[in-house]
Amino acid sequence: MAHWTDSIVGDRMTVDREFNDHVMNSRFSSQEWGLIMTATEFEIEHADDPDQARIVANTDKVPQIIPELDNIRKQMGSMGGAPQESGGGSGGSGLVDSIKGALGLGNGGGEKATDEKLEDAERLTQAYADALQEHLESKGKWEQVRLAYQE
Repeated sequence: MAHWTDSIVGDRMTVDREFNDHVMNSRFSSQEWGLIMTATEFEIEHADDPDQARIVANTDKVPQIIPELDNIRKQMGSMGGAPQESGGGSGGSGLVDSIKGALGLGNGGGEKATDEKLEDAERLTQAYADALQEHLESKGKWEQVRLAYQE
């Protein structure tokens, strides 16, 4: 079903530009957002029902990249970019912290922050999916895309 997205590449680029303000007003940098979008897959829920069909963001893979979001934030902070999030970090290596976190060996203090990041990422990606669908509808492409998804 990936081929349905090939037909909307230009539309995605337009929505990306329009959605940039949402990203700028979120907790995520543009680099972090890019990584979140890479881990997000878009699907059409109820594609066989024209009245209920809608684009949804499948964020099942996003939890896997949350540690990398922290690394991006640390790198940007060390280069004078975005401020680092406080969270009682141990000051250790980003790679080591990521591995510890993936294995469940972290200090435990970052679990709430991780959950909040994941929730924010899920909200933002669904808002993007909604904006994409609105764009497709406004351009008269939604029906064609919905049908292509079913093939």
